[in-house]
Amino acid sequence: MLQTLARRFVHFAEHDCTEDALYVALCRLLADRPQALELLQGAEPSQRKPNLLLAALHARVLAGGASALRPYYASAGGARGPDAALADALDAALRDEHDVLVSLVAARSTQTNEIGRCAVLWPALIAAAARHGCGELALLDFGCSAGLNLGVDQYRYDYGDDRLGAWALPTAPRLTCRLVGGAALPREVLPPRIVQRLGIDPAPVDVADDEQRAWLHACLWPGDRERAERLSSAVAIARRACWPVVQHADCAAAIEPWLDSLPSGVLPVVFSSFVLMYFERPALVRHIATMKSLARERALLWLSAEGPGLLIGDVPVPLPPRGIADLADDELARGSIWWLVDGDGDHCLARAHPHGRWLQWLGVGGPPLATR
Repeated sequence: MLQTLARRFVHFAEHDCTEDALYVALCRLLADRPQALELLQGAEPSQRKPNLLLAALHARVLAGGASALRPYYASAGGARGPDAALADALDAALRDEHDVLVSLVAARSTQTNEIGRCAVLWPALIAAAARHGCGELALLDFGCSAGLNLGVDQYRYDYGDDRLGAWALPTAPRLTCRLVGGAALPREVLPPRIVQRLGIDPAPVDVADDEQRAWLHACLWPGDRERAERLSSAVAIARRACWPVVQHADCAAAIEPWLDSLPSGVLPVVFSSFVLMYFERPALVRHIATMKSLARERALLWLSAEGPGLLIGDVPVPLPPRGIADLADDELARGSIWWLVDGDGDHCLARAHPHGRWLQWLGVGGPPLATR
């Protein structure tokens, strides 16, 4: 078990958190510390991942603990880069914060709720609505955390030469996303209206709760100030809107009752992002089969974003572009894959940075479908 966890931390350093030098260094150090890896054994099996322990350490720093580590965390006012003293600082934090870390790892789950992904979600909803000839959508965020992606139509999206979203609201969060690969985004001639919104999660985050909001911030990379600022802005919008975010032990079982509750003429869309990676293999296979069945039989649209190794559809994924200035080819290859599953089959819709910093739009092939 500990060897498996150690390999996960090395992989996380090499592939998942490469943009944060502190987390790269911490992951490599944690991989060599059995006393740290043992902390994750108290977590739910699906949560025994590096980002949970990293978030727990970050939470202690933000709360004023782990004083030896604090100088390395920009989110706590630190400006020190990873150096030779980081190992001793980590050991001190693991020792001094041991009992609190045990409690956090056992009770919490990683729920980043990254609204940067909405820079892909909004054009995906525009394309889906146009394809199905329906301007009114019901949006279900599956594994929603705090439900911040339910506000997708209330954010501003800047793609350089293209702009989408709520630019009439000057205080709305501005999300900058770089288009790569040459394909144009769908035109926002008549943007879809989201007439019903619902978030479901096994352990939803209450945006009105100070402690739970603090945990959301702890799940962010400590050096990314932009993400922290837009999270705060999105939380403020969600607190005003009070979109329903409901707890379900079995979120998949809640989808059909939700479909039954919708009025006719509304296009149902289920969205999930970086949720299926936590499923055990048998549950993953069942969930994908269930969602495809609902797409065929109930005119449901399913938008899913996961890492490149977790394929939802049965169609080939186009190769990533190469030779993009300031973007390494391996970063493009590690981009998340966005799928649209509808009654006509599986469509590879986009490749994107996991936090929405860049987007390769692939679009939806095939003829438009009739509404339900």
